[in-house]
Amino acid sequence: MRKKTTHGGAFFLAVILCLPMGRAWAQVPYFQNKTIKIIRGGAPGGTGDLQARALIPSLRKHIPGNPTIIVENMPGAAGRKAANYIYSTAKPDGLSIGAVGAGLVAGQILELAGSQYDIDKLIYLGSTESGDPYVFVSRKEAGFDSLDKLRAATGLRIGAQAVGHPIYVAGRMFAFLLGLREPKMVLGYSGPELDIALVKGEVDLRANGADTVLQRNRDLLEKGFYQFHASITIPKGRYTQGVPKAPELDSFAKTDKERQLINLFRTFLYPRWPYLAPPGTPKEIVAILRGAMTKALKDPEFQKNFKKLMATDATPLTGEELESAIRELPRDPEIVALYKKMADHGPLPPR
Repeated sequence: MRKKTTHGGAFFLAVILCLPMGRAWAQVPYFQNKTIKIIRGGAPGGTGDLQARALIPSLRKHIPGNPTIIVENMPGAAGRKAANYIYSTAKPDGLSIGAVGAGLVAGQILELAGSQYDIDKLIYLGSTESGDPYVFVSRKEAGFDSLDKLRAATGLRIGAQAVGHPIYVAGRMFAFLLGLREPKMVLGYSGPELDIALVKGEVDLRANGADTVLQRNRDLLEKGFYQFHASITIPKGRYTQGVPKAPELDSFAKTDKERQLINLFRTFLYPRWPYLAPPGTPKEIVAILRGAMTKALKDPEFQKNFKKLMATDATPLTGEELESAIRELPRDPEIVALYKKMADHGPLPPR
């Protein structure tokens, strides 16, 4: 005998058939079978690449749908070319994420050429690192083993990537506050190329992230290659374990204005590797990406990979923390004007 279908069962089946598929069954995650591009503002092989490599496995794991995530390097204008792309060209669909270094913030506040974006309209997802202690180094064999010897030399060559790049600004600030005579900036290098240039003697000095010295040039560090002249800890007092301590640049400042200049540099460098989405990205997609980033940055796998590649512990910021740091940036016109002179290509100002 054929079993009867109850009126309740028939009604339930009719309701199921009438519902849209997304309501009847679990919805397919938005990011499933999609590819996210991380548009990284720098050349391959730098610190940003390493940190992205540490992040991607955990980020993919925590985005519903487990999309493919790839890195597309877009060097130019100290990361501002990539920021411009995210701001004006990338579709606001969550499939293009910027990973732009600290030059992002300084670019707009200092009105540097090529900064065609608004930091107050970009959407911040998080940062793999907060702060980046800087050191000013020469080759030990060059014999600059005292500040007096540095100051006695004329026309010392300081290497950097480009005008306005944080390495460029740091190099100029060190030269300015240490009182170097007629320093010359030598530009056009990537980070790894600049390391080689220092080894070969193409440049006499360079500013560098202390973490980068420890991670990328540990062998040179252990062989005693470097002479450390000064440092800028970010935040103040956070030294990189394993890198020799050098005098804080603050100790060479003669005025409160100069001390504020150093603190502005610290503030610019605090959000070290901002990950960002284009303006207009739907709130639902932003919520997914921010949530996944927060989970990824807390993931033990990310922290393990970060330490393996960077030789230091991660100091991440959530999207909310990063957004707050950007919004609260000091923008005092007088200090910004002095900072612009550090970031520009003209002669250093008199003290």
